[in-house]
Amino acid sequence: MSKTLSTQVNPADFDKLDDVMLAMDVVDTLRHEHIMLERDLSQEDRRETLITRLRDIYKAQGIDVPDDVLMDGVLALEEERFKFTPAKAGFSTKLAHIYVNRKKWLPLVYTIAALIGGAWAINYAAFTRPAQLENSRFERLLEKDIPTQLDDLTKRALATNPTQDIKTRIANLQNEIDTAIRAKNVESAKTSLNSLETITETLEQSYKLRIYNGPKEDTGFFRYVDGNSNVKNYYIVVEPINDSGDILSAYIRDEEDRAANKTKRFAIRVPQSVYNQVASDKSDDLIIQNDILAHKTIGQTLPRVSFKAADNYQIGFLTEW
Repeated sequence: MSKTLSTQVNPADFDKLDDVMLAMDVVDTLRHEHIMLERDLSQEDRRETLITRLRDIYKAQGIDVPDDVLMDGVLALEEERFKFTPAKAGFSTKLAHIYVNRKKWLPLVYTIAALIGGAWAINYAAFTRPAQLENSRFERLLEKDIPTQLDDLTKRALATNPTQDIKTRIANLQNEIDTAIRAKNVESAKTSLNSLETITETLEQSYKLRIYNGPKEDTGFFRYVDGNSNVKNYYIVVEPINDSGDILSAYIRDEEDRAANKTKRFAIRVPQSVYNQVASDKSDDLIIQNDILAHKTIGQTLPRVSFKAADNYQIGFLTEW
């Protein structure tokens, strides 16, 4: 069994709507007529006169309007039923006016917002984000990288079985780095860490110092001490080599500027007697037969010289001359 849905419209509804629309039209016509009549007629005669005029107006247009509709329109006018009364000025009306006029001010708001957003983006990209990355790197160095390197270098250095003096030096560097980490002083921690790295690599190296005998540089030279022409320091140029004869790079501390430099060639200070022996060895055939001047073994920081010297003699080095 099927059902059919249907919507039935009562014709009387249209009649009611027509009456309302007609009454509104009457009121609209009356507004003009009412103003004109206010000057001429008293209150008692106004309704009758208005209805008569309205009837004539609508008949002239070919419209037949019942008297009750005309009267309803006159009463509606008097009661101001169809009169629009603007809302009183207040916060709500201001908001409404602002909203209605949004086409005027909204583009300006969008422009200002775009400028602010662009300035924020530039500030974030140029300053805020780099600062965040730098802070992140800073924290990673203090919390992970430096402690990890410290632990690794310490283990490597102690594994070479250094002397007690070197162990003390390593312990002091550890304390310096730990103090710098607690104080969040990255530069100080890195400086001490670099010193520990230099010591560790030096301890791990094993090489011989071979006297340099090349065509572009002197084998030895001397310098006056502090400008005193009566006192000289004698130096022999050497190269660190491994057992296969390959030239290595070694950390050497220059005795003049106290800087530790990694180099493949440097000069070692020797007694004048050793300087003369090397000069004599080279002078006969330009070949140095006894060309090994010192040995550096694992666990040592300084090479042990193969020549005889006074007990209180301490060797020194130059990396620039």
